[in-house]
Amino acid sequence: MVSMKEIARRCNVSVASVSKAINGYMDIGEETRNFILKTASEMGYFPNSSARTLKTKRSHNLGVLFMDEAMSGLTHDFFNHVLESFKRTAEEKGYDITFTNGNISGQKMTYYEHCRYRGVDGVVIACVDCNSEEVRELVNSEIPVVTIDHIFDGRIAVVSNNVQGMQELVSYIYSMGHRKIAYIHGEDGSAVTRNRLGAFHRTLHLQGIEVPDEYTIMSPYRDADGAAAATGQLLDLKDPPTCILYPDDFAAIGGINEIRERGLRIPQDISIAGYDGIIVARVLEPKLTTICQDTEAIGRIAAEKLVNLIEHPKTALIERYTVDGMLFKGASVKRIEPSQSKNKI
Repeated sequence: MVSMKEIARRCNVSVASVSKAINGYMDIGEETRNFILKTASEMGYFPNSSARTLKTKRSHNLGVLFMDEAMSGLTHDFFNHVLESFKRTAEEKGYDITFTNGNISGQKMTYYEHCRYRGVDGVVIACVDCNSEEVRELVNSEIPVVTIDHIFDGRIAVVSNNVQGMQELVSYIYSMGHRKIAYIHGEDGSAVTRNRLGAFHRTLHLQGIEVPDEYTIMSPYRDADGAAAATGQLLDLKDPPTCILYPDDFAAIGGINEIRERGLRIPQDISIAGYDGIIVARVLEPKLTTICQDTEAIGRIAAEKLVNLIEHPKTALIERYTVDGMLFKGASVKRIEPSQSKNKI
């Protein structure tokens, strides 16, 4: 195996300079660093991770705590793109990732214990029950943490701009003439749901529309069956809505199935809209009106801020980073005359 001493001899520099170049220290010229790294690569040098850990006091390993209620894992249409961006950015910065759970060879561990066991330098938390004792134990520990779509005091958070997204979506539907707009929203209590539901009501209130209670129904995220049942409830109302919003694009598919089973057409008989902007939304017929969340930016920023927190803890700022979404108009919202959609309060 090629040693640092051999690389130093080939480059005519000190072993210390080779070590600095390979371990990413900043007190070495860029030209010298690039020359050393190029020579090391040509000589077939691969750093030993254990040796690097001893030298830098870091494992260069980031933990990922991701567990949605549906247990969908990496098949989750939204978060798999976020985590792919996170992984790609982490690797560019010289870090590997490890998924954190509560079991090692059948032995139960808390999330914090697992992170300590794996020796991760930091952890990103996404799509978990943020009120659980295990999550709070990890968040309150000494381990650097960045959260996605949830805010803890004293921790960096990267969040989608759910208020902006819902305002833009509802404003577009209103501009298409709809006044009877229903919302099948996600679980009560989560910050994402609270922000979207508040923005939904506020946007319509500013237009002089108060939404009837029966127009808002809770159904879990990514639950097509639950969304189908909620859609049936809305369609069975004496005064049904002209447009139905869903908690996410995957749930909207359940609503589409229920609507079509009743012999109704989208958008001719009923308009619908989703949220997230997953790929399937753009290939449905008709294309689904939705908010496309910037998954690439969310994952990239989370990785950048976590690595910065690990490498520069004294200067890292504990802030909330908000990422805007973008309206995809699709073709699932029909333009109608406002008189056809006058709300009955």
